[in-house]
Amino acid sequence: METFLEILKFSVPAIVVGGVAYLVLKMVLDDNQKRRDWEYRLNNQKVITPLRLQAYERLIVFLERISPDSLIVRSQTSRMTAGTLHRDILKLVNHEFEHNLSQQLYVSAGAWMVVKNAKENTLKFINFVAARVDAKAPAMELSKAIVDEMIKSGNSAASVAIDYLKKEVQKLF
Repeated sequence: METFLEILKFSVPAIVVGGVAYLVLKMVLDDNQKRRDWEYRLNNQKVITPLRLQAYERLIVFLERISPDSLIVRSQTSRMTAGTLHRDILKLVNHEFEHNLSQQLYVSAGAWMVVKNAKENTLKFINFVAARVDAKAPAMELSKAIVDEMIKSGNSAASVAIDYLKKEVQKLF
């Protein structure tokens, strides 16, 4: 029994010291891991923040380019019919959108949804106005109808989306 007590005299303090050493070492290692994770995130932010800002910039340019008045200026040519202008505008919007699809990687899900909705609403708006104009009429009639309808309706879907993106970018700072 005495040998057992002798063993306990040395083992209990050794176990306690070992346990304390383990806890201290674990705390130090966890702290180092947290520091490394923080430094990694900080370095990522230095790379990702400019990419995110560039994505927001590109999406704003996209939205400006798909605003109906901008589409008319870029698409309409002389001797063009309303049907041709309508088709060209739809192609242009879809092409612009496809060109900017990768930007969704860098913006929030809400921002991307607003951009997609702006595109869809722009297409609906153009289709709505084009349905009221004869396809064989001069393109100028469709252009005038689009501008008149824009004036009546107020803000375009693109301008609403641009405002949303600007607010979201301000949250980054």
